[in-house]
Amino acid sequence: MTSTLPLGREVAYPAHYDPSLLFPIARALGRTALDIRGDALPFIGHDRWHAYELSWLDARGKPHMADATLRVPFDSPNLVESKSLKLYLNSFNAHRFADADAVVATMAADLSRAAGAAVEVAFGLPAVAEADPRESIDGLEIDIDRYGPPDPSSLRADAGDIVRERLHSALLKSNCPVTGQPDWASLHIAYRGARIDRAGVLRYLVSFRDHAEFHEQCVERIFVDVMAHCRPQALSVEARYTRRGGLDINPWRATPGSDAPAAGRDLRQ
Repeated sequence: MTSTLPLGREVAYPAHYDPSLLFPIARALGRTALDIRGDALPFIGHDRWHAYELSWLDARGKPHMADATLRVPFDSPNLVESKSLKLYLNSFNAHRFADADAVVATMAADLSRAAGAAVEVAFGLPAVAEADPRESIDGLEIDIDRYGPPDPSSLRADAGDIVRERLHSALLKSNCPVTGQPDWASLHIAYRGARIDRAGVLRYLVSFRDHAEFHEQCVERIFVDVMAHCRPQALSVEARYTRRGGLDINPWRATPGSDAPAAGRDLRQ
């Protein structure tokens, strides 16, 4: 698969609008490794993309600039590889559209075709919202010596009363599975259940540091591991990855029936 990806090799700047630049990757490839097979998924969610570098020409040849939010459903057969999305959006730069609505409609149609499910596209970005410092687990004074592969053995929940809690860490780092370049993210966990050991969560998240996996797959792995080892009654996991190539991605997975978190961006994005 990786030999056919545009990621990690020189690619010519697209001179014309070209939807064939979009490179879909079957979600089943990552889910099989988590023992998730078929359509009976243990979570709901979406992948929310923020596009900061979007430009096109109007009917008279005048350039226009915008930013946009894209939302890919969790149950689409495919995810869209990030560099291919960047190249695709760059192919709009010299293309003339009748109006802004035509830009949105074209993006939605092309992305839906690549993902295999309806993708929502809208101009604009959600507001930047700083995480509550009271929820951060990054200040814990603990020893850590595992940096890959991800090790869920430290995850545990204490016996006792059922609590509702939100946890946040800005220390999630993984690597691109093709180039080996680092991917940085903040992770937000909300759950209801027995109190989860914070030190164990932090050790677990840091164990992704040398791990190579796509963003969406990392979030699904975290969701599956926390559910298996801590058994919360309800769980929500959202990662907010920092920007690369004018794009950032925010995968969210949660137990069925959960409300989606308010759309937002971190300061680092």
